[in-house]
Amino acid sequence: MAAKEMKPIWYFVGLIVLVIGGLVMVSGIYILFNPPVVKTVLAETHPNIWWGGIMMLFGGGMFLKMRKQSR
Repeated sequence: MAAKEMKPIWYFVGLIVLVIGGLVMVSGIYILFNPPVVKTVLAETHPNIWWGGIMMLFGGGMFLKMRKQSR
């Protein structure tokens, strides 16, 4: 019976960044359709959507790269 390889820590870091990026993006989409009463200076740029997408791309890339390496 062959022993299973341990997954590297970056596999889980990528998964966590992917999930948190998804949560940030969902909150940005919610704020887009339900704007707050008090506006901030750069609210019209929708940073939650941008940074959520960037985090999802980075986390997804790291997750997939480490998933292929651990096989």
